[in-house]
Amino acid sequence: MNKDRIEGSVEQAKGKMKEVAGKAVGDSKLETEGKAQQVAGKVQNAVGGFKDAVKEAVNN
Repeated sequence: MNKDRIEGSVEQAKGKMKEVAGKAVGDSKLETEGKAQQVAGKVQNAVGGFKDAVKEAVNN
């Protein structure tokens, strides 16, 4: 597991917290920001997975 996968997971968690907070207080902007942050985290996590796969393929 590399840095991108860890940071991506953290971004997803932070985004989920923002989304839930936005729903709780009725702030649609905060909710949307949270959803966007989750997507960015998923992308970063996917990039990290790709890097891991390439590194593993090169090592084998």
